[in-house]
Amino acid sequence: MASLEISGLVKTYGDVRALDDVSFDVAAGELFGFVGANGAGKTTTMRIILGVLRADAGTVTWDGSPIDAATRSRIGYMPEERGLYPRMKVGEQLVYLARLHGLSRADAHAAMERWTEVLGVAERRADAVEKLSLGNQQRVQLASALVHGPEILVLDEPFSGLDPVAVGVMSEVLRTEAARGVPVIFSSHQLELVERLCDRVGIVRAGRLVASGAVADLTATERPRWLIEGDLPRGWDPGLAGVTVAHEADRVTIEAESPQRAPEILAAAVNVGQVRAFTPLRSTLTELFEDVVSEHEEAAA
Repeated sequence: MASLEISGLVKTYGDVRALDDVSFDVAAGELFGFVGANGAGKTTTMRIILGVLRADAGTVTWDGSPIDAATRSRIGYMPEERGLYPRMKVGEQLVYLARLHGLSRADAHAAMERWTEVLGVAERRADAVEKLSLGNQQRVQLASALVHGPEILVLDEPFSGLDPVAVGVMSEVLRTEAARGVPVIFSSHQLELVERLCDRVGIVRAGRLVASGAVADLTATERPRWLIEGDLPRGWDPGLAGVTVAHEADRVTIEAESPQRAPEILAAAVNVGQVRAFTPLRSTLTELFEDVVSEHEEAAA
């Protein structure tokens, strides 16, 4: 299936290099989290994908071909800033936007009804957007990106300002879209959500992509660690070479030089006490983000 490929993007504004050789791809059916501090280059990248901005160098392709006007009409885009007509009624606006993308009046109306139901704003169809809460405006904004049945989703901070219920609804919508083969790229400052939702992530700092890959791979620690929960003797140590132990109440953290040490570590624990859980530990995406960004700040100093 088709994938979205970004290769060698460069964008400068005077002396400021907003993007510096940014490259990544988003496969069909994949959720790709694009994270970075404000001003790192996320929105610039998305606007280049959409054709709103022109790159100084690099390419954006879909299914191996450069993205043109016809392809862009099949992209669902959600900008970080509000992109809706504030005085226009919700239902009328979504039908209008669907019609702009080529849907018939009947199909546009059916799509509007579907997405306002799914996103929980069906009762507000007759209200002007400006009358809605910020959270409901965000729901309508997502509906506007979905109403024409896009083949690609590019979403800039779609979870901003949402309560936990709305975050859950939006998360499920993105999973559903990915399940039907849509490549989904979205930016967010909510790193725990990105870690939970995404297949892969890219971390951008000062216009450069400083880390990219599967979440599990990126958050794997250099030395594998395991958490043992149970009733073990106070101060217990497995007595294995290259293995370190840290105790905290009924929890023991074990660190070794290789994941292949897990069976012998577990066997040593079971031999002396009751083990309720033996869990591999990973770094969080937040820890990875802080480590990667600080490393590159030190290198630039």
